[in-house]
Amino acid sequence: MTLKTRINEDVKVAMRARDAKKLGALRLLLAAIKQKEVDERVALDDDAVVTVIGKMLKQRRDSITQYAAAGRNDLADAERFESELLDAYLPARLSAEELVQAVSQAIVKTGASSPADMGKVMAQLRLELAGRADMSEVSLLVKTRLTGA
Repeated sequence: MTLKTRINEDVKVAMRARDAKKLGALRLLLAAIKQKEVDERVALDDDAVVTVIGKMLKQRRDSITQYAAAGRNDLADAERFESELLDAYLPARLSAEELVQAVSQAIVKTGASSPADMGKVMAQLRLELAGRADMSEVSLLVKTRLTGA
């Protein structure tokens, strides 16, 4: 079952259960997927759907910090709910050891030796780790490895 099919099935389940909160979040996700398909004039595969979900998750995390800073815990809680729901559709996260190993392999593959090569390494890792790691953490790890700090 493709990821898009799974999301469509979950929409149906949420409709039957009359779970308005979950249904709203899933419909928002499907709308983002359909918008991407219309914009690019292609049917999205699982990797592209994961990219859309990752983008939406990043938006939710940013919103959570802004709402929390403004004292709007009700809105922050709603964003947390959506964030948890979206996170369930992503592949399993990498452990810290697996992440370090992936960064090391990408540095070797690209022949990176200085911070100037960080873009090449990050491009490689973006392809390999899509949805399985927080790219800001990965970026920090790559930077640390390339600067020798």
